[in-house]
Amino acid sequence: MNKLKNNKYLKYALLVIVGLLLGWVFFHSSTKTDAKKETSAQKKGSIWTCSMHPQIRKTEPGKCPICGMDLIPLKTESNVKIDPNAIQLTEDAVQLANVETSIVGNNKADKEMRLYGKVQADERLLQSQTAHVSGRIEQLNVNYEGQSVRRGQTLAVIYSPDLLTAQQELIEAAKTKSTEPEIYQAAKEKLHQWKLSDAQIKSIEKSGQVRNRIPITSNTDGVVVSRRVNTGDYINQGGTLLDVANLSRVWVVFDAYENDLTFLKKGEKLSFSIQAIPDKSFSGVVSFIDPSLDPTTRTVKVRVEIANAGGLLKPGMFATAQVHASLGNKHNELTVPTSAVLWTGKRSVVYVKQPGVKEPTFQLREIELGAKLNDSYIVMSGLNRGEEIVTKGTFQVDAAAQLDGKKSMMNEK
Repeated sequence: MNKLKNNKYLKYALLVIVGLLLGWVFFHSSTKTDAKKETSAQKKGSIWTCSMHPQIRKTEPGKCPICGMDLIPLKTESNVKIDPNAIQLTEDAVQLANVETSIVGNNKADKEMRLYGKVQADERLLQSQTAHVSGRIEQLNVNYEGQSVRRGQTLAVIYSPDLLTAQQELIEAAKTKSTEPEIYQAAKEKLHQWKLSDAQIKSIEKSGQVRNRIPITSNTDGVVVSRRVNTGDYINQGGTLLDVANLSRVWVVFDAYENDLTFLKKGEKLSFSIQAIPDKSFSGVVSFIDPSLDPTTRTVKVRVEIANAGGLLKPGMFATAQVHASLGNKHNELTVPTSAVLWTGKRSVVYVKQPGVKEPTFQLREIELGAKLNDSYIVMSGLNRGEEIVTKGTFQVDAAAQLDGKKSMMNEK
């Protein structure tokens, strides 16, 4: 009986020992696995940061002490050797920062531009109607600006004592022209210089009567753009009565920014629209590009000449030109999007993705830019075709580089 009882206790003791052994083996194995997982996780993300507060730096995962968000891995260790100035991010960090990249390639150096300008009178067709003899304006036939005049039309009538004297000299010289032809010719020439016609001189000579008034006639067709005198004014010889513009041809003068001048050439055809005439399009040839730049607006005047049949275009009208231009004969230029470029004073930099690295790795590189296109720049040097650069999220990558003490747009080390 006692023997059976002892066997029973021995069996229970063995069961307990076996259970303890199994528990130790299972617990030790689980603890070791968890330790390996934790070590692996810590190795996978050696620096942890907050997506909202990148200044936070932790060596292990956790919560952001500022906003309470879960920390994300910022940098991983890799067996691949990378440049010490390059910034390495995790895939999660790249996604959270909305970083996008693209391959550098060749594109046509074309640009769409919009120019704004105004219609102006052709300065070469402006005429000043002047008085060729001193006198008082007795009658003024043009009374307001904008009035149309025609060639030969009487603009004003003046009374001139000098002209009365010259007429009397002609009458007296005509009496002795057979014996003193030189004096006679001199008297006629004096009246010619004062713009009296041959018919008027002949009439004075034939009648033997001096005229108290003398008309001033227009020497061009056009529109009065400025009236300088009034009836009763005294005007000196050479004084201006009116300014007349011939509007049979006009200028359309556009303002072009200095970075657009590369795409504008003299002799090129330019199409434009007039705000006051929206249902009609116009075109002309670029006849002049001003060699000087306006220091206030940073623009250059670009002139287009156009015929103005019927006077449809009027000085002061607003014009808009839509220009599709190419950079000379270059149609295969290396270009980068404007969003990829960071400006640091005189320097232009981009972030180039390092090839052959598992985790996204970017390195700052200085480049030289050429002309600006619509949404890109021509690259003169610093990049090669086929390289991959950051085109979105460039500032985020640069901020990460600054926080990590790497070379950045603000740090040229």
